[in-house]
Amino acid sequence: RFHGEGYQEGLAEGSHAGMAEGRRHGALHGARMGSEIGCYLGFALTWHCLLQKCTDPKNSKKLRALDSLIGMIQKFPYEDPTYDKLQEDLEKIRGKFKQVCSMLNIQSDFRLGNERSSLTF
Repeated sequence: RFHGEGYQEGLAEGSHAGMAEGRRHGALHGARMGSEIGCYLGFALTWHCLLQKCTDPKNSKKLRALDSLIGMIQKFPYEDPTYDKLQEDLEKIRGKFKQVCSMLNIQSDFRLGNERSSLTF
């Protein structure tokens, strides 16, 4: 009897602790992902504005790549944590970001630290 009661109490307490830990973990990783994607979007929008003002004909390829990156970010399903291709789409966005940086001759280095995120050029 004591074994059964102890088991039930432990199960209830473990379930409650697991839910709280899961929420913290999800919030932390969601915030990191949001910070990363927000940084990519700000980067892309800024460069898009800068390149539109330039009259250099070589910029059309760069602008198309930036448009593609912006489109990928805008289609990213922020609201659906159960989206089965979330990681796959995030990797595609990271790859496109690296491609755009290469085209712009910018070294990308997105780091998430304990205190803040940074993008160095």
